[in-house]
Amino acid sequence: MKDQSDNKDASTNDIEHEVGDHNVEVMGLDIHNPVFAISAILAVTFVALTLLFQEQAGTVFGEMRVWITSQFDWFFVITANFLVLFCLVVAFSKLGRVRLGGDGAKPEYGYPGWLSMLFAAGVGIGLMFFGVLEPVTHTLNPPLGIDPANIEVARAAGMSAAITHWGLHAWAIYAIVGLSLAFFSFNRGMPLTLRSAFYPLIGKAVWGPVGHFVDITAVLATLFGLAVSLGFGAEQISGGLNYLFDIPINNTTKVLLIIAIIAVALVSVIAGLEKGVKRLSEINMSMAAALLLFVMIAGPTLFILKTIFTATIDYVSYLPRLSNWIGREDSAFLHGWSTFYWAWWISWSPFVGMFIARVSYGRTVREFITWVLIIPTIIGIVWMSTFGGTALKQLINDGYRGVADSVPELALFKMLELLPFTEIVSAISVLLIAIFFITSADSGSLVMDIITAGGKLDAPIRQRVFWCMLAGMVAIALMLGGGMASLQALTISIGLPFGVVLLLMCIGLTKGLREG
Repeated sequence: MKDQSDNKDASTNDIEHEVGDHNVEVMGLDIHNPVFAISAILAVTFVALTLLFQEQAGTVFGEMRVWITSQFDWFFVITANFLVLFCLVVAFSKLGRVRLGGDGAKPEYGYPGWLSMLFAAGVGIGLMFFGVLEPVTHTLNPPLGIDPANIEVARAAGMSAAITHWGLHAWAIYAIVGLSLAFFSFNRGMPLTLRSAFYPLIGKAVWGPVGHFVDITAVLATLFGLAVSLGFGAEQISGGLNYLFDIPINNTTKVLLIIAIIAVALVSVIAGLEKGVKRLSEINMSMAAALLLFVMIAGPTLFILKTIFTATIDYVSYLPRLSNWIGREDSAFLHGWSTFYWAWWISWSPFVGMFIARVSYGRTVREFITWVLIIPTIIGIVWMSTFGGTALKQLINDGYRGVADSVPELALFKMLELLPFTEIVSAISVLLIAIFFITSADSGSLVMDIITAGGKLDAPIRQRVFWCMLAGMVAIALMLGGGMASLQALTISIGLPFGVVLLLMCIGLTKGLREG
């Protein structure tokens, strides 16, 4: 234990000196050099070029997505599967007893507040957008070469595919980043940046070019991954406004929505973590729970309860086949849906993972993995079974094709059309999506600010304001330069190199946890 202790002391003693060497103050900003400058320049340059060459950007991004998803499907699938297994092994091993922050550490947040922030930062906007759409879409066009005419089998496979995309694999990716950052920050006193997770592998080299590259990649991954979620949110809000008030669904509407909600997000940014993100996250979860209960009660209650049970069994049953890329008869589904999701989660993992780490002080490793991996997956099953299950009953049992024939951004509202108080509930849903939008922008800007400030948690607010505004600009640029296809293509391109980073983080985390 002496060697391990000496190693920990050595890493801790080097931190203040090494971080201080790279941080500079410019016009009242406390920034990390060169991470802040390079990340900002690359992002601003990208926005400018995309807006100047919108048509060419759309073509390039579209071709990029097809090439990456078809050539590297095996990498994304293997990486996602490995991370699920890694999390489960760590949780149920003796390493699961390690407490983030040390043996005497106490959690900063209670379970409700903690879970609210995990969920709001992680998948809030996505579940609102895809919770109805995916179960219906995948039932009508089922994975694994299943005949859609065999409706019961297609429904089981379709629901299982939807849950797979939002279940264990997604949260395992987040958990690896979150756990690594929390451990090395709270237990080793290192900066809350991605480079810290690599100290066990490359030592002091994390303070040099290699560490800069990891942090810059993390900033860009967060920026573009956040832009995808902002894009989905803008599309669904515009769909809701069209449904309620006949406001046209076009790029002008979406751009104005992004500008308006980023402006509101800035208020939350200035309010800080406790008064901003935490409070909005709790409002989010309360409203989402109320919407869930409304659909359960006003919708086909017994059918929903049955679907929750059967969907859980089907998910476990289909998971091995849906987690495999070899011999698949549904390459279009694999590349267009599953591979995109794994890349999206990987590209978003620096953002969600770091935010989860920031609010998880005092938890044991086993508790962390349970609440970050298992609980959200269960919530996802209930959500998909309630919203998607209701839409499937409307389609299959009642012959209502409102969801099946609608554009994606109207799917939720078309499902609500057959339930009581349609306009009121739809309006509440639009508000809920907007608040998810705000919390994502706020927490994302917080993460980018921490990374570009060298891991400091108390950097000037104006830096976070800068990143919040830049995230909105990137979302607008990508929306204009090819729409959601451009957003998705950029996500995949960032997810590819960062997948390698995640696998290396597993090695560093294992070594760190064993040393205690």
